[in-house]
Amino acid sequence: MTWRFRIRPATVLVALAVLAFGGSGCRGSELDPAAARPTSTIVRSLTPAPGALALPLRDGSVRFAVIGDSGRGNAPQHAVARQMVTWRTRFPFDLVLMLGDNIYGPHRADDYIRKFEEPYAPLLAAGVTFYAAIGNHDDPGQLNYAKFNMGGKRYYTFRKSERRLAGLAGAGVRFFALDSRSFDTEQLAWLRDELAQSGTAWKICFFHHPLYTSGRYRAGARTLRLAIEPLLVAGDVDLVLSGHEHFYERIEPQHGITYFVSGAAGSLRRGDIRPSGLTAKGFDTDYHFMLMEIAGADLFFQAISRTGETVDAGVITRPGS
Repeated sequence: MTWRFRIRPATVLVALAVLAFGGSGCRGSELDPAAARPTSTIVRSLTPAPGALALPLRDGSVRFAVIGDSGRGNAPQHAVARQMVTWRTRFPFDLVLMLGDNIYGPHRADDYIRKFEEPYAPLLAAGVTFYAAIGNHDDPGQLNYAKFNMGGKRYYTFRKSERRLAGLAGAGVRFFALDSRSFDTEQLAWLRDELAQSGTAWKICFFHHPLYTSGRYRAGARTLRLAIEPLLVAGDVDLVLSGHEHFYERIEPQHGITYFVSGAAGSLRRGDIRPSGLTAKGFDTDYHFMLMEIAGADLFFQAISRTGETVDAGVITRPGS
């Protein structure tokens, strides 16, 4: 598979646009190594017992699942989907983030059924909502596919909040679905403004192509970082979720942001993680999905293989929030 990052005319000057949109921390072509987002976080690994849930199930918490590169309609995708259904009986999440390559070609009407609606039928029937980001293998028609909740837009935002006793809202999280096929100046300006106006402590961006990876797309990742990383740092983003690489990787925090690569819910490249100082935890021997829970100042995460084994687990804490 080749890197298919698409350059549009508007992105030829994207490095200059970065400077215009808050990239004053840049030194040459990369962020200054000392540059950091306003809020610091602490990431700790957890080691749950085999088959145990690492997430605390706190009352009213924001709970969601994450899948990337899922839309094959193959046996592994169905196996991962069954694990999602099984784990939902213990961890009742109500939304799923999709990190792109949601429907691999072709893109006929029956492909949406076979590669999405059938594998996740029990979740859809239970009222779980899917929010998709678009990937390089996705047809533009996905923007208007109702079950992906993109509203005809290639980038969009939505908010979820903790629900506490007496109906009070607790910690809020705002999600930003982006189109990493082209970080043009219009999208960058939109993101800058939306991050500034988010009104939430937690900010999570999700899109297809990773900004950091120990896989085969490291050169492309650097290109994307030039376009968007200064905005993420200045906008105090906590978490970035991407796919495209067909494995699981949790990246050591970069400029205070935690990055995950989760691109193996239906596609897999065994042994594709190369030695790198970036990797906090990697898994490239089987398919997987992720569970996440936000409760107050804590964001818990657990990556689970298609056989139900925990790949990685931990908690990200925002001190003082």
